[in-house]
Amino acid sequence: MKTLLTLVFAFTTMLVVHADWTTDYKAALVQAKAQNKLVLLDFTGSDWCGYCKLLDAQVFTQQAFKDFADQNYIQVTVDFPRQTQLPDDLKQQNDALRQQFDIHGFPTLIVLDADGKELGREVGYTPGSGPDAVIAKLKSFNKG
Repeated sequence: MKTLLTLVFAFTTMLVVHADWTTDYKAALVQAKAQNKLVLLDFTGSDWCGYCKLLDAQVFTQQAFKDFADQNYIQVTVDFPRQTQLPDDLKQQNDALRQQFDIHGFPTLIVLDADGKELGREVGYTPGSGPDAVIAKLKSFNKG
């Protein structure tokens, strides 16, 4: 029962953490173009990947990161859960994106321009590095 409650809490937290994120890649590109923003893809295993959960807890939930990301990116969650069944169309989209961007590890953050061109990527998360380190890395990918 304790394990079940932990899983329910972890999944609920994931939904809250990614409340401002979309799962629709194509719509994100359109929105990025319209708002003159970049796209941030988060390839994650939300319900099984320990480093993904740490990235969520230590970075994505922090106000400094939220403010930075909201101002600069359309944020897209590309999830590969093991215990949660995704809708078929979302699973197909995520599988195609995983192949398109040659993803081999989780978490992987990728910054794209509004045309879908990759500007940079960060694979993994160093526990405890926090939002400032992730923000600095993402800024290094931005054009100009």
